[in-house]
Amino acid sequence: QVRLVESGGGLVQAGGSLRLSCAASGSIFSIGTMGWYRQAPGKQRELVATITNSGSTNYLDSVKGRFTISRDNAKNTVFLQMNSLKPEDTGAYYCKVTYMSTPLYAPRDYWGQGTQVTVSS
Repeated sequence: QVRLVESGGGLVQAGGSLRLSCAASGSIFSIGTMGWYRQAPGKQRELVATITNSGSTNYLDSVKGRFTISRDNAKNTVFLQMNSLKPEDTGAYYCKVTYMSTPLYAPRDYWGQGTQVTVSS
């Protein structure tokens, strides 16, 4: 069983910064790609940023240059540094990890419970 604990969301004014964290624990043999997704009210969930276990990153075009994803493999934790926040960044932010509980089984995805980010204008 895997547990993801997200933290760092909150209310911030436009132009401000927040740092999200997501720590994975439990029956984990290895973790592959870790990522952040967000969902605004009435909209579909979208990919914000991902990072592979070798450090390759991918970003949503609208956050490039403002957000930075990083990870601490020793602590099974992924971070999302969000700078120059805009009201359109508002939404529930979800962490997702692709992990293997043992080397015998295929990788599977696991989602966090979400943390709310609200950016006021």
